Amino acid sequence: MADKKMTSSENIIKLEREWPQRLVGLSMFLCIIWLLAGAIVIFRGDLINKQINLVLDNFYDWCGKQGLVLEDVVISGRNRTEKQDVIDKLNLQRGANMLKINIYDLKQKLEELPWVGEVLISKKYFPHILNIQIIEKQVHAIWQINEKFYPLDGNGEVINAEFKITEPILLIVGDGAPENFKLLMSVLKNEDADYVSRVKVANFISKRRWNLILDDIRSGVTVKLPEDNLAEAWKKLVKLDKSKGIFKRKLTILDLRLKDKIVVKLRKGPSGELPKLSSEAEHNL
Repeated sequence: MADKKMTSSENIIKLEREWPQRLVGLSMFLCIIWLLAGAIVIFRGDLINKQINLVLDNFYDWCGKQGLVLEDVVISGRNRTEKQDVIDKLNLQRGANMLKINIYDLKQKLEELPWVGEVLISKKYFPHILNIQIIEKQVHAIWQINEKFYPLDGNGEVINAEFKITEPILLIVGDGAPENFKLLMSVLKNEDADYVSRVKVANFISKRRWNLILDDIRSGVTVKLPEDNLAEAWKKLVKLDKSKGIFKRKLTILDLRLKDKIVVKLRKGPSGELPKLSSEAEHNL
């Protein structure tokens, strides 16, 4: 009996397990099917889009033949922008198909003009008019660098166009001044707006901090602002002037770079003598 059991066990052949290879093969097969299916969907989708565009083009052409064409262009808000520059950018002709005019494309082209800040465009049917509203950039300061002058908008962006100064305007000076102009103005305007109008020159020193000249470019008071805590220093100065009238005194320099005090330099009198206080006085706050 023992010999028979041994013989039966010896006759059993154990085959090598192939299920891992089959699983890998099945996975690859499914991936190929998914890729082919995706390609078919994309291909069919592209054909559908082409067909839809063809139908729309035929519809637009039919509408144009029925009289849905451009008759006039009405432009508002243009002051500094040359009319011919606008015409060149639009490149439109009377009789153009109204439905085929891409207002977003026109908007981008017009906003490339140096004085144009924003453009609003709308189509008006019956009559067939294209309304274009131009919002031009406003000059908030003149930037002086390397003996040249450039107009700046409220964001400190250089306006690459000719500008003739016809009234007093803020002068900013120094390398890196435009990039920091918006932050400076936000700090100044956060307090009393009357003080902002008194700033005539803003000089950006060593790409780090500002010196302001108030009231008069040649004989005004120079305010030296700190590199850090700019808003706190300006708020302190405005508060001090409202309570002590510091700008009414004969000063040439107000140095705010120290945290706990203001250093002032007094102006000489007609005889060349200084007031009773020393030429530089420290006022603890």
